[in-house]
Amino acid sequence: MPGDLLRKYVFRRTGSRRDDVLVGPHEGVDVSVMSAGGDIAIIAHCDPIVGALRRIGWLAVNIACNDVATAGVRPRWILPTILLPEKWDEGMIDEITKDIDNASKELGVAVVGGHTGYAVGSLRPIVVVTAMGIGLRSEVITSAGAGVGDLIYITKGAGIEGTAILASDFRDVLFEKGVSGELIKRAETFMEEISVVKEALALSEAKAVTAMHDATRGGVAEALAELAAASNKTIEVWEDRIPIRPETKVFAEALGFDPLWMISSGTLVFTAPKERAERVREVMHRLGIKCAEIGEVREGGAEVLIHRERGVERIKNPQPERDELARLWEIYPRVS
Repeated sequence: MPGDLLRKYVFRRTGSRRDDVLVGPHEGVDVSVMSAGGDIAIIAHCDPIVGALRRIGWLAVNIACNDVATAGVRPRWILPTILLPEKWDEGMIDEITKDIDNASKELGVAVVGGHTGYAVGSLRPIVVVTAMGIGLRSEVITSAGAGVGDLIYITKGAGIEGTAILASDFRDVLFEKGVSGELIKRAETFMEEISVVKEALALSEAKAVTAMHDATRGGVAEALAELAAASNKTIEVWEDRIPIRPETKVFAEALGFDPLWMISSGTLVFTAPKERAERVREVMHRLGIKCAEIGEVREGGAEVLIHRERGVERIKNPQPERDELARLWEIYPRVS
């Protein structure tokens, strides 16, 4: 949904005001924070999977838990909602729940409720997961915390989730475009990298970061725009510093998409003061996760400046409606 409509119809309509709501709906902030008394806080996040067919249970669990972890809090509980298409079979529900179970066990979270049903008129399944955790209120991190002079980092590479989904759900199109089966198979393994829980918690525990964001819909570019909006700062980055994997580059050339705007759960975007740069490197080295410093937080209003080969791309507001995977679904419709 376009940002102006979100601001007009969503963020202004938030029900009753309660003193125990510490962080409610806010542009660029992906978690809610509620007081549980004293210095204890509950952190919650909810996210749907609408742009994939296979591994949607796995994606849904990881992506919801990622956002709780970017607050520096370990996810503990999830509530999945599974909406099946009208034409569903036992194999579909078996695959979805098996993936939810496996992902939950890997992350150490419990399924404590949810809902399962079907949606009239739907052509493919939809899975929505609410994730929750508890932590110290004084130690919760949000994407509003970026400070002037902070360095901006990303992990793993731009567009990794979208690349994995394309390899799984658009295999036929990629074959038609001349992409090799070997490359598609390698790209499909990126699905195993979409969790940022480990690195987000480690960076938080090391007191290394001021803000973190998982690059979901809209990819790295949208994540930067949301960080800028949440912190009300200008973010300046350079495209040639942003790592893009060879598989993603091949897919982008074949299908004509911009990797910086491709959905990229698993790519952690975060900010850290310059004096903590060595701490960041130590954490990433210990975890064996590749990390790149791509720019800096500047004084000024909410804006992103991306220095690209063709010139400077300016992003004034988050653009949640802009996502390259969604555009490819329109061009190449898929059904379950």
